[in-house]
Amino acid sequence: MKPQKKIFVVIAHIIAWVCFLVLPHIFSNQPKEQPNNISNHLLTLLIVINTLLVAFYYLNTLVLIPKFLFKKRWILYFSFVLIYLFVFEKFSRPIAHAINGSTEQSIRQELKEDYKQRLAESFERDTSQVKSSDLKLKPYNTVPLKYFPRSFIVFLLICTIGICISVIQLWLNTERIKDKVENEKTTTELSFLKSQINPHFFFNTLNNIYSLAVIQSNKTADTVLKLSHIMRYILTETQSDFVPLENEITFIKNYIDLESVRLTEKVSVNFKVDGLVQDKQIAPLLFIPFVENAFKYGVSTKENTEIKIHLAVVEKKIKLSVTNTIVQHENTIHETTGIGIQNVKRRLALLYPDKYELRIETIENYFSANLEIDLS
Repeated sequence: MKPQKKIFVVIAHIIAWVCFLVLPHIFSNQPKEQPNNISNHLLTLLIVINTLLVAFYYLNTLVLIPKFLFKKRWILYFSFVLIYLFVFEKFSRPIAHAINGSTEQSIRQELKEDYKQRLAESFERDTSQVKSSDLKLKPYNTVPLKYFPRSFIVFLLICTIGICISVIQLWLNTERIKDKVENEKTTTELSFLKSQINPHFFFNTLNNIYSLAVIQSNKTADTVLKLSHIMRYILTETQSDFVPLENEITFIKNYIDLESVRLTEKVSVNFKVDGLVQDKQIAPLLFIPFVENAFKYGVSTKENTEIKIHLAVVEKKIKLSVTNTIVQHENTIHETTGIGIQNVKRRLALLYPDKYELRIETIENYFSANLEIDLS
């Protein structure tokens, strides 16, 4: 906990205790005018009672509840509470008497003399004329000794409040730990998914270079250079959770150029970008699996095929549409493991929960993937 927060918590505790313990006695019906000794005794008793109550609250919330109540050691917990209650009820007044140097008898005698003085003044006569029989009929002779008669109820109230606050704190801590674990789990899972994306993309691109090398194409060297630029992007930019949308678009263009090296005139590729892409952030490598999929299944050397990639920014939404002709490949080198699309689905669920829509469908001889992400 930060120092400023600790100071704030301490101040809040002090204010709460002052309001809880002092204000009820200020507005109580205790006589306002008391002899000095009695007033001192009442003040001392009030301090002793409040000190014991405050001590019990922190003993209860910091020790008894976490060590006994929360561990279901019910008998020990209630035994300690009852012991403290016994000490509170039996020793608060003796402690106050010891501090003040007074006794129950001396306080009672002083109250009796004070009441005798008040009675004499009300009848305008000498105190020696006031008889003991007059005093025996007056309740004031005994009532003032019942200082703070509701202290037992206050004790139980503080005990209950302590339990309630501790239960709430335990629940909040549990939820905080749960959220922390869930966040760490999400971060770990995203890192794992990223580590899977890189080898998968690298594997597909090496297949392209292999094809060029087999036919001894003079484009092999340029293709390797383009691959190095793409891999540099993967190793640097994708370390962040989000990257500028412009960078991701450049990465897709480079990938298309890399794939186009091996394409014939029978394949038509159309990549279009609409809208303001500046100042937009996106998770890296989120679109490339769909583009990879289009080149994997939409390329043929025997028949005319087409690949359409359209990325649009509409207000705070990014829309990606990838459509390709479905081609049945006989060469097993194009066989897929399905890692790319599955990973992007999982990343979307983790990074954009309830803020994305993905539709993948096959219509006649065309495969279509439409993704819409809400960045708001």
